[in-house]
Amino acid sequence: MTQQPDRASPLAMLETMMLIRAYEETIVAMSEAGTGPGSCTSVGQEASAVGVVHALGAHDRILTNHRSAGHLLARGADPGRMLAEVLGRRDGYCKGKSGHLHISAKALGVILTSTIVGGELSLATGVALSQKMLAEDDGIVVCFFGDGAACEGVFHESLNLATVWELPILYVCENNQWQAFVHRRETMPVDEVRHWAAAHAIDSRSVDGNDVEAVHAAAREAVGRIRETGKPMFLETLTYRLRGHFEPDDQSYVDPAELAAWQARDPIALLQRRLLARDELTAAQLRTIERNVRARLDDATLFAEASPFPDISELITDIYA
Repeated sequence: MTQQPDRASPLAMLETMMLIRAYEETIVAMSEAGTGPGSCTSVGQEASAVGVVHALGAHDRILTNHRSAGHLLARGADPGRMLAEVLGRRDGYCKGKSGHLHISAKALGVILTSTIVGGELSLATGVALSQKMLAEDDGIVVCFFGDGAACEGVFHESLNLATVWELPILYVCENNQWQAFVHRRETMPVDEVRHWAAAHAIDSRSVDGNDVEAVHAAAREAVGRIRETGKPMFLETLTYRLRGHFEPDDQSYVDPAELAAWQARDPIALLQRRLLARDELTAAQLRTIERNVRARLDDATLFAEASPFPDISELITDIYA
């Protein structure tokens, strides 16, 4: 995969964010119609995914969690192949064998999507150690996880090793306030995870995770520092999951006032208003982007639904155990 020169532009990031939102809304619609499985969406977290991933280079590696659609699409994944994977079809990224929760894409440098909370943290150090020992390129490792994973012991083990071994890892904690059905206030004595990272002598900062330009600037700075020093860094994106933990989920456990406050800070709407105010986007351009995104998702859906299921002969292929 080659880095596109315009990926850092606000318009490019807006279109990617809108693509992610449309993709996940398509998944939700399939689930509600009974034509697709339930899913863990990252609706509301698009700025975090796009801001970070658009700051990466071609040789960088990504390990992520069960809310991975944004990271994959921001990296350049084909929504048709992703939908095919969700539907268990042969043309999916993992031949229909992973479902939406375990998609990996070697060609894109997406090594792992883990549903084990904190599972990606345990493997990021090994991938980064390999990068460092082989020294084949200037690639770094980016590890996405949530505030729930930060409450796992493996979080501290991973950060400690990364510090001691000086591994080129960018830890990205997408603090979306909710750990499945439990609010982070019930499990954490602090509001921001970065304080825990700083205790491991890792350069750490928090950023408004609903502001894609702020996320992108912080990520570019962090990536540059890691390439220069070879040492890990920690970036916390403070954001919010606007939909439930797993579809279907009526979010009856969420304070309506809290949800409304974060809905008012929808990252896509925020960027659209900002670009319109700065005269960097016109209403006509926005309508064009909306049409383009809708057309891509329509084509992706047709591709996925036309893809055949894997043959029974493939049942025990691609298995390591």
